[in-house]
Amino acid sequence: MLLVVLGCLGLAVFVVPLAGLLGRVPWGDLPALLASEVVTDALRLSMVASVSATAIALVLGVPLAWLLARVEFWGRSVVRGIVTLPLVLPPVVGGAALLFALGRRGLVGEPIGELTGLLLPFSTWGVIVATTFVAMPFLVITVEGALRNMDQRFEGAAATLGAKRWTVVRRVTMPMIAPSLVAGLVLTWARAFGEFGATITFAGNLQGRTQTLPLAVFVALESERDTAVAISLVMVIISLVVLIALRDRWWKAL
Repeated sequence: MLLVVLGCLGLAVFVVPLAGLLGRVPWGDLPALLASEVVTDALRLSMVASVSATAIALVLGVPLAWLLARVEFWGRSVVRGIVTLPLVLPPVVGGAALLFALGRRGLVGEPIGELTGLLLPFSTWGVIVATTFVAMPFLVITVEGALRNMDQRFEGAAATLGAKRWTVVRRVTMPMIAPSLVAGLVLTWARAFGEFGATITFAGNLQGRTQTLPLAVFVALESERDTAVAISLVMVIISLVVLIALRDRWWKAL
């Protein structure tokens, strides 16, 4: 009985805040609030940034996951720690690190700016970089877990039958890890869609340029509480749908 009571209290930690949010939703004005220019601009930018970050994570994260799973090299545990660091690093600290590295006077940002004129801070590309930084680890650790746990004898059999390396990857490896890859991509998108701290620190909060949905909530809480609640409701629904759809697939990949 004691365990049941404590478990219910633990559940209340998550349910009560959601109930408080639902209790403040202006249901009658919800369509008009979500159709406002601030919300539509933020939604558009959130979609652009999250989809772009997911695409970048796919191109760069899968090879990185393969490297961590299949290649033995000195310092691999350190590299894995660095890759997963954004999962536990305060997002504001991540944004500050990006600013010092890629900002106007940053370690890499300054020479890039001098050569190309590209300035990442306070730009849409800055939002994409920030969201990629915090979201890509989800894809890397998910795919790495799948690669480490899959039965490599199937790849060996394909190679024995004369299949080339890329054929083995395309016809054997990728289909076998496809469920984990999809789960990692969805989680990466969801994390990028909800990113706040690194974005506001590195890219700022400019409507129509760098203001994503979480940043719009932050601003609206000061003067337009109903708008903030409406946006929050949308993000809660999206996040809940993603988690329910994935169920325990991601956790098994770990």
